[in-house]
Amino acid sequence: MKIENILAHKAAEAIKELYAEDFPTEKIIFQSTNQEFEGDITLVVFPFLKISKKKPEETANDIGEFLKTNRPEVERFNVVKGFLNLTIADKYWLNYFSENKSEKPKSKSGTIMLEYCGPNTNKPLHLGHVRNVLLGWSMIKILEANGNKVVKANIVNDRGIHICKSMLAWKKFGNGETPQSAGMKGDHFVGKYYVEFDKQLKIEKSKFIGDGKSDGEIEKELQLTKEVYEMLLKWEAGDKETIDLWKKMNGWVYDGFEETYKSLGISFDKVYYESEMYKLGKKAVEEGVTKNIFIRRDDNSVIVDLKADKLDEKVLLRADGTSVYITQDIATAIERAKDYTDLKKLIYTVANEQEYHFKVLFLILKKLGYDWAKDCYHLSYGMVELPEGKMKSREGTVVDADDLIKEMIDTARDTTKELGKIEDFTTEEAENLYRMIGMAALKYFILKVDPKKKMVFNPKESIDFNGNTGPFIQYTYARIKSVLRKAGENQEPEIKNQEKIKIDSKEKALIKLLYTYSSILKDAADNYSPALIANYIYELATTYNTFYHDINILKEENTELKNFRLALSGRVGGVIKNAMDLLGIEVPEKM
Repeated sequence: MKIENILAHKAAEAIKELYAEDFPTEKIIFQSTNQEFEGDITLVVFPFLKISKKKPEETANDIGEFLKTNRPEVERFNVVKGFLNLTIADKYWLNYFSENKSEKPKSKSGTIMLEYCGPNTNKPLHLGHVRNVLLGWSMIKILEANGNKVVKANIVNDRGIHICKSMLAWKKFGNGETPQSAGMKGDHFVGKYYVEFDKQLKIEKSKFIGDGKSDGEIEKELQLTKEVYEMLLKWEAGDKETIDLWKKMNGWVYDGFEETYKSLGISFDKVYYESEMYKLGKKAVEEGVTKNIFIRRDDNSVIVDLKADKLDEKVLLRADGTSVYITQDIATAIERAKDYTDLKKLIYTVANEQEYHFKVLFLILKKLGYDWAKDCYHLSYGMVELPEGKMKSREGTVVDADDLIKEMIDTARDTTKELGKIEDFTTEEAENLYRMIGMAALKYFILKVDPKKKMVFNPKESIDFNGNTGPFIQYTYARIKSVLRKAGENQEPEIKNQEKIKIDSKEKALIKLLYTYSSILKDAADNYSPALIANYIYELATTYNTFYHDINILKEENTELKNFRLALSGRVGGVIKNAMDLLGIEVPEKM
């Protein structure tokens, strides 16, 4: 049994005996002891003061004495203000380690759908998408590890004015060029024409005589702007030539996306397309007008007035009848609820720039009468920048995901060769190792940051083998596997004569960290934060390395103690591998 449960029942018994009143065990609060104080677990005493009618220190001492006298697990205690710090006997930790077997969490009812990635078919995935997909994939794994059934969903932004810009640019300036003839990946090829559109628009604007008009007013009068809106209207009208061009260029992009998804190690169970949603969105908006939830203006546009909810008015259909982003989002949410009738949570992994958008979306869904709207959640994350600043897609200053992946693997190759520890690797094994190290560096560096925070991605820092990085943790795992191979252990050794084993403080520190893994896993799910897992693994790896350097393992002469240390090493390695997998990171058996 968990020590918190044991002590909660005994603390409730203490309060009853000491102060003659009942106190519910579920309201008794334990937390990890602050590192600057002695102790393993801390009981928060403040909730008991109304019952004890004593000062916090006196109440803590009363309960501490009772627990020490009545529970062998409590070896000693100290009091800091209203906090009772308890030192748990080594015997408990050793028993916990010996008896604890990993159990699968109980399966939870209902389905969670987590949307992530959300690419546009006018450009390749870039660094911003990388943070999105790594966060989304990791949260899927973490939620599943907590017993949830999770549907991995993607929404492809495959229509709209931005898509038409690439199409028009290729049609006007492409001269029949294809990804094959250009020797380019399909998504990069189409992205080139998105940049080309912006380039040509600027050239046209530079020749325009504006007569004091603003940039926005000038842009509306440019020939390219008029042509791209005409193309959008043709697309929505089902014009065959426009639709054929759209299908051809989107096909090029999808081929490119699949390569990137494979490199990142991600997949999807269900893919939704805006092109299939926008008409359903229009229908939902028209129904909202009929029910007087939405307002049709004199120019035929449709809005929702959210000022009473301390938000603004939001356009849902333009005056020309074309839809906007939120129109598709309304329809997609409705369709998802139809596709998965047991849906208990709908999570959107989207950058924090869209926080207002999702407030509006969820409120609209509630106004339309969908009860499940209360279970929609925006998994918001901060933007990713490079040391040199922000990226801009239309100007072609983004870092493409494919280029970043290649750079990380190349850097891993160079760094590993410099260290000179792969002499016994075949060429294939070495290349696989470089890939694993490069991807670990990328994924860990991004996921160790709280999702809510903006971050600067620095490739050079991420590949360091000595800091809080993926390669450092991989190296620790490989070290553990090396120890077990040298000991000839293919499985966890059996620990006999446990009563003769006296654990060292460094061994106890490792067992305590293994003990907290299940609660870290739950916290990561509750807080939608893989960073909690990442930083836990780093602490576990650094603690193991201290143990490895200071404690004899293979040279230990006491057989029981040696087997215990090998078993402890194996258990730590197992947790590192499991936890790294939750971040989408592979760990090599040797490096």
